[in-house]
Amino acid sequence: MKKSPWRVWRDRGQTEEAVGSAPSGAGFDTQDLLEWIRRYGVLILFAALFVTLIFASDSFLSFRNLLNILNQNAPLAMIAMAGTLVIISGGFDLSTGSIFCVSAVAAAWMGDAGYEVVGLLLAPFVGLALGLLNGLIITGLNVHSFLATLATSLVYRGMAILITGGSLISLFGNDTFAVLGRGRFLDINYVVFILLVVFALLTFFLNRTVAGRHIYAVGGNPMAATLSGVRNSRIQVMAFMLSGLAAGLAGVITVSRVGTGSAQMGLGMELQAIAAIILGGTSIYGGEGAVWRSFIGVMLLALINNGFNILSVNPFFKDLTTGAIIVFAVALSAGKKRR
Repeated sequence: MKKSPWRVWRDRGQTEEAVGSAPSGAGFDTQDLLEWIRRYGVLILFAALFVTLIFASDSFLSFRNLLNILNQNAPLAMIAMAGTLVIISGGFDLSTGSIFCVSAVAAAWMGDAGYEVVGLLLAPFVGLALGLLNGLIITGLNVHSFLATLATSLVYRGMAILITGGSLISLFGNDTFAVLGRGRFLDINYVVFILLVVFALLTFFLNRTVAGRHIYAVGGNPMAATLSGVRNSRIQVMAFMLSGLAAGLAGVITVSRVGTGSAQMGLGMELQAIAAIILGGTSIYGGEGAVWRSFIGVMLLALINNGFNILSVNPFFKDLTTGAIIVFAVALSAGKKRR
């Protein structure tokens, strides 16, 4: 039976990078509509909420407010975008919040000792090393990533407590240490530029390199990837390393901004990142997804939070709205998996 043009378009690979609109004509059915919604629903929701907030509040569309949304949510966006690679490869990383914390307090500890620049440069590599450890445990011991990273998150949080001694590390007034988180160029925070660079690099890596295509292959069908010559273990380790690196970078940006290191930093951040990834439409079953999806997912959550704050709406309704949208996104992903 000959496929409709829409089905041919839909079945074209797993990268979801084709851009188009919902087709019309004889070949279109309910499943096609659900697939189109799953692909572009996050953009529709984002656009609808953005327009609604423009009319609901005069202060929403100001340059300063939009810049603040990007600036405040940049660390979470970095973690979510890198975490997308882990989920596409078929894994989960529940340790990013703890890696974020260890990297942040390590940088603060070095800064408090008078080595501010060393601390700022060291933190991302701390995250990279901890991500590497995650990958080696998962692939070397053949432990499911959910359980492995749940365990390592507890270990890493304990490391943060050891570094801080259970107390705050204060760096208020240290201009050298604060430059990364608070510095500006052309009245735009350095963090926003870093976010755009991370977005561009991860997008290029995932869509334009052999390793990126292998990430899709490993998550989509591990056995077929192995038979095709892909070294699944190396690809998974690399995905967790990039996730750790992004968490380390996010951690040092945050501690540079707030000027205080604490073992309580990053609590629940891994769940927020996973929620944004799923909300963006990346499949929890692996093999499908895109960096831009997770970025829009984070921004959608940010708009919900910002909009409800501007309108002074009861926080209960914010959580209710966020939860309902995430459940809907997961349901769409599960529905496609069953088909």
